[in-house]
Amino acid sequence: MNNKLRKSSTNKSISGVCGGIAEHFGISPLAVRVIFILIPANILLYLILVNTMSDSPPSI
Repeated sequence: MNNKLRKSSTNKSISGVCGGIAEHFGISPLAVRVIFILIPANILLYLILVNTMSDSPPSI
Protein backbone atom coordinates (compact mmCIF):
# COMPACT_ATOMS: atom_id res chain seq x y z
CA MET A 1 0.00 0.00 0.00
CA ASN A 2 1.56 3.26 -1.15
CA ASN A 3 -0.38 5.87 0.81
CA LYS A 4 2.13 8.70 1.07
CA LEU A 5 1.16 12.12 2.35
CA ARG A 6 0.99 14.36 -0.73
CA LYS A 7 -0.67 17.58 -1.80
CA SER A 8 -4.02 17.01 -3.46
CA SER A 9 -4.29 17.73 -7.17
CA THR A 10 -8.10 17.73 -7.16
CA ASN A 11 -9.16 19.14 -3.80
CA LYS A 12 -7.24 22.36 -3.34
CA SER A 13 -8.06 25.90 -2.32
CA ILE A 14 -4.56 27.36 -2.23
CA SER A 15 -1.97 24.66 -2.78
CA GLY A 16 -3.65 21.36 -1.87
CA VAL A 17 -2.09 20.83 1.55
CA CYS A 18 -5.35 20.48 3.49
CA GLY A 19 -6.91 18.40 0.72
CA GLY A 20 -3.91 16.07 0.72
CA ILE A 21 -4.04 15.64 4.49
CA ALA A 22 -7.78 14.93 4.28
CA GLU A 23 -7.31 12.35 1.51
CA HIS A 24 -4.50 10.66 3.45
CA PHE A 25 -6.55 10.27 6.64
CA GLY A 26 -9.94 9.81 4.94
CA ILE A 27 -11.62 12.81 6.55
CA SER A 28 -13.36 15.92 5.29
CA PRO A 29 -11.14 18.65 3.80
CA LEU A 30 -13.34 21.22 5.51
CA ALA A 31 -12.50 19.68 8.89
CA VAL A 32 -8.77 19.91 8.14
CA ARG A 33 -9.14 23.56 7.10
CA VAL A 34 -11.02 24.38 10.32
CA ILE A 35 -8.31 22.67 12.38
CA PHE A 36 -5.65 24.73 10.58
CA ILE A 37 -7.55 27.92 11.44
CA LEU A 38 -7.61 26.95 15.12
CA ILE A 39 -3.88 26.12 15.38
CA PRO A 40 -1.96 29.10 16.80
CA ALA A 41 1.05 28.73 14.46
CA ASN A 42 -1.09 27.96 11.43
CA ILE A 43 0.65 30.19 8.87
CA LEU A 44 4.11 28.91 9.76
CA LEU A 45 2.97 25.27 9.76
CA TYR A 46 1.15 25.72 6.44
CA LEU A 47 4.21 27.30 4.79
CA ILE A 48 6.40 24.44 5.99
CA LEU A 49 3.96 21.87 4.61
CA VAL A 50 3.61 23.69 1.27
CA ASN A 51 7.37 23.50 0.78
CA THR A 52 7.95 19.96 2.06
CA MET A 53 4.96 17.92 0.82
CA SER A 54 5.38 16.41 -2.62
CA ASP A 55 2.81 16.95 -5.37
CA SER A 56 0.35 14.24 -6.34
CA PRO A 57 1.05 12.51 -9.61
CA PRO A 58 -1.14 13.92 -12.38
CA SER A 59 -4.40 12.04 -12.80
CA ILE A 60 -5.08 10.51 -16.20
